[in-house]
Amino acid sequence: MEWFSHANPVAQALVAGLFTWSVTALGASMVFIFKDMSRKVLDSMLGFAAGIMIAASFWSLLAPAIELSAAQGGSAWAPPAIGFIAGAIFLRIIDQLLPHLHIGLSLNQAEGIKTSWQRSILLVLAITMHNIPEGLAVGVAFGALAFPDLHATFSGAVALAIGIGIQNFPEGTAVSVPLRREGMSAKKSFWFGQLSGVVEPVAAVVGAFAVVLIKPLLPYALSFAAGAMIFVVVEELIPESQNNNNTDIATMATIAGFALMMVLDVALG
Repeated sequence: MEWFSHANPVAQALVAGLFTWSVTALGASMVFIFKDMSRKVLDSMLGFAAGIMIAASFWSLLAPAIELSAAQGGSAWAPPAIGFIAGAIFLRIIDQLLPHLHIGLSLNQAEGIKTSWQRSILLVLAITMHNIPEGLAVGVAFGALAFPDLHATFSGAVALAIGIGIQNFPEGTAVSVPLRREGMSAKKSFWFGQLSGVVEPVAAVVGAFAVVLIKPLLPYALSFAAGAMIFVVVEELIPESQNNNNTDIATMATIAGFALMMVLDVALG
């Protein structure tokens, strides 16, 4: 941990991204234990992940972006607002272009550009969309450590990485178990489940490298990641968790996820 705390911010972002990817793989490994999983449990997992992402978007991303904007002497609200909206637009464009299929839907309900790709690939791509803003968020948080005058903390960046990692566990499970239920082998289901997290270390390095190179970009980058994450929550996670008559338990799981991420960020950050 001592080496990690004193490493280059880009290297820290890479390690943190690899950690969040590994938790996705750990979640996907549940396919070796469960061939099937109740929809109630799956909806609870999706709600829990949504709660963590909502809390992380504010405490770890938007609030620091507002503080940084004010400290830089300009408008406290303009960079965060611009970045937040840009992040949502970015995910909206990806959502329209990238072929993907949300969990529980039939193949003819796939979104994005029409393709003949297999159902398994489309399911993985749907979860991969989540992981782009999550990886960026982790990378930007560690990239901010390159500037001591900004008062970004190592513990705060670690808290964000832990929170993202925790919610990656149910996401990995949410990909692998449905594939196993549809008849795919356990090994192949695990492979596709962990594959959805591969983009996170890449996005983390990109995010860290961008803010290290361009310091004024940081408030925009933080809020950009927040906007992209909120888009995923509202467009996919919450609707999916609420669509199977498990409204109450999915909602309480969202509250639990939010509270956990809030505690992590405030206690460690």
